Amino acid sequence: MSKFISIFFIIAQLSLGSLFVYAGVRKFLPSPARKSSSTELVTGSTKEQMVKFIGGLKANSYFWPFLGIVEITAGLLLVSQFFAVAGAFLLIPVSLNIFLFHIFLKPDDVSGGIMSALYLLINILIISKKYKSLKSILYTNKPFQL
Repeated sequence: MSKFISIFFIIAQLSLGSLFVYAGVRKFLPSPARKSSSTELVTGSTKEQMVKFIGGLKANSYFWPFLGIVEITAGLLLVSQFFAVAGAFLLIPVSLNIFLFHIFLKPDDVSGGIMSALYLLINILIISKKYKSLKSILYTNKPFQL
């Protein structure tokens, strides 16, 4: 059973890491021009909110590339296996945001919501597997002193 769990975590770290490396690299590739849709966005609709949200992330000149760098870095850390917990910690806010994006802005996309929940769950499992060794770093009962 222990061997199965070890293999599961290796596969989970490799697949999650490669997925985020791929997603990060795609942020630097030019996206193909889309045909303008003949339908107008309905004011207040989730589709409009989704377009505004992604448009806002891409509108400024730094955040979209920064997100790509974070995804590539965390993905490489996960793939390295040696720094996988650091990569999982780095991906927690990213995967949580992806999950919340699917819950609130794409509620009709059930498969996307399940996949984003799976990303978040794998992140949490990777961190929780090393919880005992990280406990001494994350928690101390001594107050901080200068």
